[in-house]
Amino acid sequence: MLQERIEAKWIDCFAEVFARCGVKAGDPCAILSETLSRPVNVHLAELALLKLGARAFHVIVPTPALSAPAPVRSTGASNALGELGPAVAALAASVFVADLTVEGLLHSVELPAILKGGARVLMVSNEHPEALERLMPDDALEGKVRAGMRMLREAKTMRVSSPAGTDLVVTLEGARVGGVWGYTARPGTVAHWPGGICLGFPAAHSVNGRLVLAPGDVNLTFKRYMQSPITLTVEDDYVTAIEGEGLDAELMRSYIAGWNDREAYAVSHVGWGMNPAARWDAMTFYDKRDFNGTELRAFAGNFLYSTGANEVANRHTLGHFDLPFRNCTVMLDTHTVVKDGVLQGDLA
Repeated sequence: MLQERIEAKWIDCFAEVFARCGVKAGDPCAILSETLSRPVNVHLAELALLKLGARAFHVIVPTPALSAPAPVRSTGASNALGELGPAVAALAASVFVADLTVEGLLHSVELPAILKGGARVLMVSNEHPEALERLMPDDALEGKVRAGMRMLREAKTMRVSSPAGTDLVVTLEGARVGGVWGYTARPGTVAHWPGGICLGFPAAHSVNGRLVLAPGDVNLTFKRYMQSPITLTVEDDYVTAIEGEGLDAELMRSYIAGWNDREAYAVSHVGWGMNPAARWDAMTFYDKRDFNGTELRAFAGNFLYSTGANEVANRHTLGHFDLPFRNCTVMLDTHTVVKDGVLQGDLA
């Protein structure tokens, strides 16, 4: 286990990212955390905001009791606020919110009200500060992610294939497109650090085909590299079969069935990683408690398929898999954006 203490270099990292979010001296800035948040990151956020001269204050809420039938991991749908009006109002009235909740506000029910107030929200992923230090955002990443988002918006179809046997078709008409480069300076917007992802949330009845998880692909809900193949059949947005022998397939079948919720089998979002600083092999260097897995969602050239909640399709569940695939080819209409796991053209 890595030590967690205040380091001057990490204060500098947090201050640099917050400055990229437009934080200036005198700005009222909220630090949102819960009782089970990673303390070192909460402290670093406070010290970084004070270094920038901001008027920082804390909103701390108790981590709520468990309500799900299975452990919830890395959903980006924190329920820590519990729609507590005074807390939401304080966040919405802030210029900037450093989100240090365990799961993050990205898909939380309170986020629209917070953004409507004009706050800029940065979800600091629940990582050890060393990972955040390695994955500092830069101007080049922003430009490339924006280019990828434009390509997604202009495309009608995404097709994904791989030597392992993946053959998936996604209709993009009606999809909501997103992208994250690690910071946001525009009022009423949200981002997360680390960044480097282009995503589409498909509308209902948009996804069909086959996904093959090969050895070395990743189940981030379990923080586990695949060691044996798993084939997922996707019909009309839903995984209808999980085929494979060995522990990897058994774990996946067991966890998703434990929700007793059809929506846990549905597509949440599809996209690809854009961050050249993110490493596919990073998970081997961290204990599970030190690692939240955002890096493996963002490593350059991965294809990311996620199951679970999708507001565009009006589906809601805490059952969730994030599955980064290696060595895939991703085509938008007739244009190849990722070839055999390597970013192409303007995205490279």
